[in-house]
Amino acid sequence: MADRDIRPAAVVGELLDLTRFRQLAGTLGGYPYVKLVVDRDGPTIHFIDSADNPLHVRYIAEEILGVPTTELMRDIDAFNHDVLHRPDRRFYLGLLALHGTADGDVLSLETVEADTMDADLLRYFYGYVRDHVDASVPLVLKPANHLQEQQIADIPPAELPRLLAHELFSSASFVPLNPGATRGRLRVFRSEREYRDTANPVRWHDIIVMPRVPDDIPRLSGIINAEHTTPLSHTNILATGWGIPNAVRLGILDRPATSRLDGSWVDYRVEASGADVHLEPAATPTDLDVRPPWAEEPVTLAPPEVAATPIVALSDLRGDAHYRFGTKAANLGELCHVLAHGSSRWLGFYRVPRPPRDNLLGYLATQLGVADPADTDALSAAAARLLAEHTAVPRGIALPFSLQQRFLESSPAIQQAIGRLKMALEIGAVEVDPLCRDLQRLITTTRLPEDMRRMIDDAIVTHLSGVGRFVVRSSSNAEDLAGFSAAGVYESLRHVGTADTVVDAVREVWASMLSTRSVLLRQQAGIPLADSYMGVIVQEQVPASVGGVLVTCNPLNRKDFRNVYVNMSARSVTEVVEGGHAPLQHLYNTVEGGGRTLSLGAEETDVDAATKERLGRLALIGRLLQSHFSPDYTYATPVDIEWVLDGDRFQLLQLRPYRMPE
Repeated sequence: MADRDIRPAAVVGELLDLTRFRQLAGTLGGYPYVKLVVDRDGPTIHFIDSADNPLHVRYIAEEILGVPTTELMRDIDAFNHDVLHRPDRRFYLGLLALHGTADGDVLSLETVEADTMDADLLRYFYGYVRDHVDASVPLVLKPANHLQEQQIADIPPAELPRLLAHELFSSASFVPLNPGATRGRLRVFRSEREYRDTANPVRWHDIIVMPRVPDDIPRLSGIINAEHTTPLSHTNILATGWGIPNAVRLGILDRPATSRLDGSWVDYRVEASGADVHLEPAATPTDLDVRPPWAEEPVTLAPPEVAATPIVALSDLRGDAHYRFGTKAANLGELCHVLAHGSSRWLGFYRVPRPPRDNLLGYLATQLGVADPADTDALSAAAARLLAEHTAVPRGIALPFSLQQRFLESSPAIQQAIGRLKMALEIGAVEVDPLCRDLQRLITTTRLPEDMRRMIDDAIVTHLSGVGRFVVRSSSNAEDLAGFSAAGVYESLRHVGTADTVVDAVREVWASMLSTRSVLLRQQAGIPLADSYMGVIVQEQVPASVGGVLVTCNPLNRKDFRNVYVNMSARSVTEVVEGGHAPLQHLYNTVEGGGRTLSLGAEETDVDAATKERLGRLALIGRLLQSHFSPDYTYATPVDIEWVLDGDRFQLLQLRPYRMPE
């Protein structure tokens, strides 16, 4: 703490060595960092005390220009234009971060993410900072966005050493996927086989450590992955929805302390700005059968409607149809309506004041090519054109809850099996797996009544003639709820073609409502079996070369309102969400524009510049849809969108809320 007592407000015009760096450093993303300003009027360099993440503009106003910060803040957009876009700018803003590598410490230099420096400016900036940093510490440029990566592509690395964001992210030893703290029993599995073969099943109070946690985990208290994974895999979306600490920590399986703690109770903590997971021994509770904390607050489930309802085209549904058709189908229907008719709400995110700005409509106008940000009619019309030109929803039909109910009631054997399962759940039976398996078998093998078969066939003939391959998706009322996301819990089937295989797939989806895992997860959340229903979507399967998932937030930084997180695979959306192969991971700025690559995942190369531009448009579209689907007028609830790229157009396959803990 002695360094803290003597830390300077800034180091100005002098050489920065590691001792001074550490005196000034704050922590960002687990790395120590120092903000800096180069003033070309001197020229002079200012290394700023960064412990509290100060604004560059505040330092420039008060320490360089000698004016109140409020004076510059009055026209912050003009100031940002001067320092981020003008080629003859006076000030260069940057950040130095210290990275420990196998070869020793390395400093990376990065501009503000929206900075549009060209190659010459980046050369000057790097050279000037290099001259003022201890030469014994290697310094590399870290391009802040795709534009900067393109600008320096032709400069030899020997002339301008560089470290790309995805290279840094892929080598990061610690990634805080979901910050939080808990107490539980540590369970260490060195492989998925070891996890599957354990004679001591994972319980709600367990914290599991393994190379990559699988999608079908039960509800538990904490997760530590020993290999990199994406925040958008089903496992990590579940962890976020459950509000449990979740992190990547490379090498944790090799720590002696991890082995010593295996099977013991620990306090586990993940901090957003931390550099490591925190595991400390804790006392074993005297009552291991105590109810889970989440059981005290059951999930609220809106009453479903199971009155006889016809099968309809997705495009005929609106959002309020979730009572009869399930959340996925209703959201897709609402999405079809928005694409066809526009929305009075989709400018909402950009209307919200972001002090000192009254709103962000000027930024949206720039991205949409509208001259006057105050002309909201023109903005809305431009937004409508953007969505109409670049997005679509594959054709589909929606089967209501009432169809499932009719089928279940058509079989006395199924009704008896449901009764046995309900009774077992009511008396708190520990083992319900045989009952669930028997019930699923009955559902998938019981013949569908002929009139129901004809209803499905007629609906496909009417709305989907000409389609060669279908995706049959689940659409339950017990998913996408506050406290219960059900990501990856219910079944969806691809490559379905004939009338018989459509019917088989529908029964598979219905049966997934009764899997052991889904039944127990709902039971733990306080969702009664009797109130849980399954609708089904039969949708055109769109062939595509690129598919993925985006969430309209930055799941690694909850305070970041600018960026949208995009994951993609050259093979399938399924590969992204199931977590078996690490996807490409990008961030796109939906305020100032631009993007950057965080990880190549399992790919050898990034997507091309044209695809990056398309993905930037998709991110902006996602932000507009976030506003439309917002449950309130803060427009702050992110959405999760599954998509595939079909030529130049994005086919939107699914849209649901992405719930982040408070």
